[in-house]
Amino acid sequence: MVRPREFDENAVLDAAAHQFWIYGYGATSVRDLAQGMGITGASLYNAFGDKRSLFQRALTRYVERSFGDRVSRFEQNLPPLGAIKAFFGEVVERSVSDRDRKGCLLVNSALEVAPHDTDFQVMIANVLVEVEAFFRRCVHAGQQTGEISTAQPADDLARLLLGVHLGIRVLARTRPERALLEGLLRPIYALLEGKCL
Repeated sequence: MVRPREFDENAVLDAAAHQFWIYGYGATSVRDLAQGMGITGASLYNAFGDKRSLFQRALTRYVERSFGDRVSRFEQNLPPLGAIKAFFGEVVERSVSDRDRKGCLLVNSALEVAPHDTDFQVMIANVLVEVEAFFRRCVHAGQQTGEISTAQPADDLARLLLGVHLGIRVLARTRPERALLEGLLRPIYALLEGKCL
């Protein structure tokens, strides 16, 4: 008879994500993970398989709780330009308030893990396609209503916003300064609004 799990799976996945986020995939041992998750090494292997499988599950949950949650909150409740600004505003707030300078687990993984693991390369690329699609939907809708300039195609602006997002997340690791990050965004907003720079 299989014993029921004696832990909250989501809570331990969040704890695992935190370990990977702080130390990176390569520097995080199974012992570190088990200790951070508050479970035994045997329980970790029984519940999640190996370190790589656990990382995949933890990263998937992280994406759902960060990007997925942010998109659903803003895209459904704000006008298109407001959704873009709220998205970046939250990213900046999290960046400047993060004392550990963790950046973004997805972006960190894109730099550390994806170049050496095809499965993670595909997984992360798919998420970045979703981020770009969110920006494209917002830009297209904003161009339809007139709140976003039509001087540039929605596809190009979506790619630019994706690049800015990735840039902010990388800068947040070393220079999580509000003036820097907000200064990066001001000309982007001016471009979207069709204002002269």
